[in-house]
Parts: sequence; C-alpha cells; structure tokens
Amino acid sequence: MKRFPLRLTMFIFSFVIVLFSILTSGIIMIHNISGAFEKEFGSRAIAIARTVAQLEDVQKTVGKEEGFEVIQPIAERIRLATDVDYIVIFDMKGVRYSHPSESKIGTINEEIKNNEALSQHEYISKAIGVQGFSIRAFVPIMNPDATKQVGVITVGIITPKWYQLVGEYQLDIFIALFWGLLIGLIGSILIANLIKRQTLNLEPYEIARIVEERSAIMQAMDVGILATDGRGKITYMNHLARKYTHFFAKEGTLKEVFKNTWLAEERLEKQESYKPLSLLNQMYLVRIFPLKIHDKNAGSLIVITDHKEAHTLAEELTGVKTLVDTLRAQHHEFLNRLHSIAGLIQLNRNEEAISLILDEITDEESVFQKIKDKIHDYSIQGLLIGKFSRAKELGVELTLSDDSYLLDYVTGFSSGDLITIIGNLLDNAMEACLSKEERYVDILIQGDQDYLYIEVQDNGVGIQEPVEQIFNYGYTTKNKQGHGIGLALVKQIIESNHGTIQIFSEVGVGTTIIVQVGRNVL
Repeated sequence: MKRFPLRLTMFIFSFVIVLFSILTSGIIMIHNISGAFEKEFGSRAIAIARTVAQLEDVQKTVGKEEGFEVIQPIAERIRLATDVDYIVIFDMKGVRYSHPSESKIGTINEEIKNNEALSQHEYISKAIGVQGFSIRAFVPIMNPDATKQVGVITVGIITPKWYQLVGEYQLDIFIALFWGLLIGLIGSILIANLIKRQTLNLEPYEIARIVEERSAIMQAMDVGILATDGRGKITYMNHLARKYTHFFAKEGTLKEVFKNTWLAEERLEKQESYKPLSLLNQMYLVRIFPLKIHDKNAGSLIVITDHKEAHTLAEELTGVKTLVDTLRAQHHEFLNRLHSIAGLIQLNRNEEAISLILDEITDEESVFQKIKDKIHDYSIQGLLIGKFSRAKELGVELTLSDDSYLLDYVTGFSSGDLITIIGNLLDNAMEACLSKEERYVDILIQGDQDYLYIEVQDNGVGIQEPVEQIFNYGYTTKNKQGHGIGLALVKQIIESNHGTIQIFSEVGVGTTIIVQVGRNVL
C-alpha cells in the first residue's frame, strides 16, 4: 500500500475540506438569497396588487362588457412600469379582464372560482409554471363604495433559477474558493511542518511502527515495566507489571497501584537499584530510573523483578562463586600440605609425614561432618565449607557453634537470601580480624520454617563509625571498587521480611552481629 507524505496528505485533506465547506456555504448562500428574493418579490407583488385594486377605473369596469378595453391597457402599463411578469384581473366568475397574452382575455380560469381571494382574503403563494417558480399575490377588488367584492387581481413575479443565481454570484464564489484553498494550503503546510518537528521528522506510519515495536519489546521482557509522567500518573504497563500488581485499569497512579508501600510515597527523583518491595504478600525487587528530557523531569521507569526468580539466579551465581572460592582455598591448602609432607619425606621423617596426613584428614572430616549434621541445605553447606577453607588461608579460626541447626527456610526466605546474609557477615568478620595476631570468628545459625537466628562474633578492630552508617548503600572503609554493597543488601533483605539486625561493637575488642526473623522478634 502506497503511503503519502504527511504534507501531501494534509494538503489533500485541506483541499477537500475547504472545497466542501465553500460548496456547502455556497448552497446555503444561494438558498438564503433565493428565500430573500421570494420574500422581497412577495412584498412587492402584493403592494402592486393592492395599488391596482384601488384604481377606480378597475373597480368600476370589472364584470362589465366594456371592461376589457379599460382594464387591459391599465394592467399592461403598470406591469411594464413595475417590471413584474404578469398582472391578471378576474371578475367573480373567473373571467380574465387582463393578461400578458391578449388571446386569453375573456377566457375563464376555472381554478380561480375556488380561490379564497373571492372571499375578500389577500395572500401570497408560490406556484410553478412553464417559466418556472413564481411568487403570486392575490388581492380582492371591491366596488368604489367598498361594500361588495367585484373581482380578484393577481400579480406574479418569476423567481430566478439557482443556476442564474450562481451565474450572478460566480465571481464571489470563485474568489472565496481561491482564497479558501490558498489559506488551506498555507495552513496545512505550516501545521505539517510543526507536527513533523514535534515528531522528530517521522511520518505517522513510522511513529506507529516504532510504538508497536517498543510495545512488543516491553511485553516480551521477563520483568514488569511501568512508566510514569512527572506527576506520578502511569503512562505504560506491560503484562507482567499488571500481573504482579493485579492492576488492570486503563489509567492509574503510583499511589493507586502501590498503595501501602514505600513506592507510593517516595519521590522518584533518584535511581534505585534492586530495592525490595512487598506487594500482595509477594516479594519483588524494584529498580527505578528517572527519565529526563532536555534536563527536565519527564517521569520514571520502574522495573519490577520477581524476588524468587532473582534469587534463583543468585543461587546459581553464588553457588558457582562459592565453589570457586572453595576450590581456590583448598588448592592453596593442599599445596602447603604437600610441601610440608614432601619436606618431611626428604628428611626421612616418614612417621611425622604420615601423622601430618592423618591429622589433616581428621580435621577436614570433622569440620565437614559437623556442617553436614547441623545444616540441612546443600548450598549453605557449600558456603560454609568454602568460608572455613578461606578462614584457614587467612589464619582465622572459624568456629560453627555446636548449638547450630538449619532445618528449613523461614517463611519469605530462600537459600539465596541466607547465602547473601551469611556470606557477607562472615567476610566482614574475617576481614575485621586481619590486623590481629590471634583471629577468631564464631557463627551460630538456628533456623526453621518459623524462625531464623544468626549470630556472628569476631575479635576484630570493632566499628569506629556510627553503626547506622555501615548499612548505607556504597559505604565502605576499603579503597576498592565493588565494596559497600553487602551490608546494605543484608539490611534490605532482613527488613523486607520484618526482621531485625543488631550490632554490638567495641573498638579494639570485636563486634557481634545478631539477625532475627520470625517469632519473638520485636
């Protein structure tokens, strides 16, 4: 299908509209002019008829034999002088005493016998004849004493035909048509140029295609997407966003969609990265991207990710990372052991070499068995084994409390949540001990479907800054990129599940962090 440019399309539409408007206006004008003519002709005809009806010669001779000779000349003289088309005078029997065609003088008009003008009524009527439409005025003729009606006079004026009026006013019509088309052309070009500038010089079909493509892309994505204007009114929602929010109305605001959540009250003027959101008893991760057009706030783009899906991916990624850390730490330890064993063998101290091998095997088996007995989740087991290997590499004595147990995840949690919490707390605790000669880190984990308790204690340098500050996103005491995120994520996960995190720290002595989620949490 051939597509016309916007300018040509608007010109064609403007031409058609202006042409139609002018023709319609012309028809209305011709109709109004014709009506005005009819009114004017009627007034003129009845005035002439009244004047003729008052002539004494007419009043005296109507109905008499010699009346033809008197009335016809008077009627013709007045007809020519007033430029009417005909003046016909009848007696009470319908006999014509005057007529433009002299052959009809003396003949009877049967129709006039039933005319209401014979009852002393005057009126104006419209009739159609061989010459077209005419306006006729009927006036009764009274005798000189005005006591008796002696006849009727009718004065007729032929009204001009529509094409005659068009011919008469054709110049005005052509001028109006010319100026209308010229103004329409100029207006259509100006409007088309304005629209083209506002639509980035794109044609309407190009805009439609882009909108359809963008909508298809947004609908195909595996995250919920919302767009808002600067006042918080939602301008777009893909199907996943509607599914997550259960909002299917055509229009709405953030306060209506996310009522009773932080997203309904917060001013979306800064970017947010994966902030937890509890909505309809489900957990989601929200990212906010402020939209700017010409450095002005144009709204926000909100991306909603299902918490379970995000953590499934996190579990996979974290599991790989944990496995790598574990293998790297064990590789380092095995090298150290092999070097020690090789040295003892070279010194012919075989018994000591065998004893070292047995001690190392016993220690490893003891740690692995303890983790296996206390922790019933394989991903957490792998995390702890990796952290024990890392602790040995750093010279930190890491201990899992004998009172630990993990039977199930507390409601609302996943293994990814626990990996994030435990991994970050242990990493921070071990790093806090590195400046000490003796380095100890103890961890207690207790959890089931209703309750989670985690306590991590170290003998590190303690926390010098205000406790609240360490949970700020991006805050870190290390001069390395990628830090300052872990504790912020830990706090977000805990608070999103209505839990608490407590920190007890003394500079130079150590730090204890306690996490509680579930029953008995104030």
